[in-house]
Amino acid sequence: MNMDRGKIRVLMFGWEFPPIKSGGLGTACYGITKGLAQHGVMTTFVLPHAYKQQECDFAQVEGLFDRYKEVYDHTVKVVHVNSLIRPYQNVDSYSEEVTHYHTEVVKKKKNDGMKQIYSNNLFEEVERYAQMSKMIALDGEYDLIHCHDWMTYQAGIAAKKAIHKPLIIHVHATEFDRTGGHPNQHVYDIEHYGMHEADMIMAVSEFTKGMICEHYGIAPSKVCVIHNAVENADRVFDKGQVEYRPGDKVVLFLGRVTLQKGPDYFLKAAVKVKELEPNVKFIVAGSGDMEAKLIRGAAEMGLAKDMLFTGFLQGEDVDRAFQLADVYVMPSVSEPFGITPLESLINGTPVIISKQSGVSEVLSHCLKVDFWDIDRLVNQIVAVLRHKILADEMVQNGQREVKKLTWERVGAKVKQVYNEMVA
Repeated sequence: MNMDRGKIRVLMFGWEFPPIKSGGLGTACYGITKGLAQHGVMTTFVLPHAYKQQECDFAQVEGLFDRYKEVYDHTVKVVHVNSLIRPYQNVDSYSEEVTHYHTEVVKKKKNDGMKQIYSNNLFEEVERYAQMSKMIALDGEYDLIHCHDWMTYQAGIAAKKAIHKPLIIHVHATEFDRTGGHPNQHVYDIEHYGMHEADMIMAVSEFTKGMICEHYGIAPSKVCVIHNAVENADRVFDKGQVEYRPGDKVVLFLGRVTLQKGPDYFLKAAVKVKELEPNVKFIVAGSGDMEAKLIRGAAEMGLAKDMLFTGFLQGEDVDRAFQLADVYVMPSVSEPFGITPLESLINGTPVIISKQSGVSEVLSHCLKVDFWDIDRLVNQIVAVLRHKILADEMVQNGQREVKKLTWERVGAKVKQVYNEMVA
């Protein structure tokens, strides 16, 4: 292949990438690869999805086993692997997916000779993805391998053994974060195996590095911390597009509605805030396994008319939600980083964040609270709603901090690690 030997060529494995995304991992993968592109790194990004080919502004999408084009007008290429693995999937949701495929797709098209190609359980499908990824590694020329989170670790290890290149794993969350300290043993074993097989581990925060060293037995010297960043483009809408109702204040929760993100603590705080501020409304933007429970809880606690559940938002709707709110609350139980507070500040909305988060390491001009301290959280929400001077200062100073957190700088740091590994 006629490739520029002066540039680093990376084989990267992930499991979501914009425009297909449902959480922070997709945002981070997009930012990291774009930052690397700004520094001339050539990335082939492998996705275990059966989605149609799509493009983003700096990446070129190819089908599985298509020969990589010789002209590198774009330095990021996305290769789709045919798989039922989906973002933030668990054993049960995968079983539902494969059952739907078997009953709705295979049976309807049996006359066309269609067969069930997907594995019957999530862990077998992750292994199948790993075997396909090994073939992709052998089909190209790469200097190193970079994997994001547990579903891709086996793929990275298979590729490493196939082409004998350094393996970096990027930890955006651990099983301890996702389950509140009660990990699925099989997922934990895969994470443990991946971390010990890797040549280097990237963590999104010191908070996450501590989890890795404590729970997985990894030496601190093997883990480097590279904080996430945010796109700093201006986001401005007409007032009519971001106004709830004159006189009402709005408190926003935006994220996956699942144990890790602390939506139940948000609900408990909302009840007490409502007693102090009758004209406040609450918005829960996101979806997840706790959504139905939270809706029932809001009704039982008398918030049915005051709490709006939007479901999953993306694109400009996310920015509108931030600009509609008077304060954004991230009460995460265990948040490795948390990009949403940065997005909130860019949209001009002050933030209250959990101390149990990586983003608290890079943000000073915000209010911080232990996720379990409901009374303190209530006091902080009410203070921001009542004191405009406080809210304005939080935004102005916070925006100055956020503007320094660019993906271009992240790309430079990641490339530095690449250079050390390749050398």
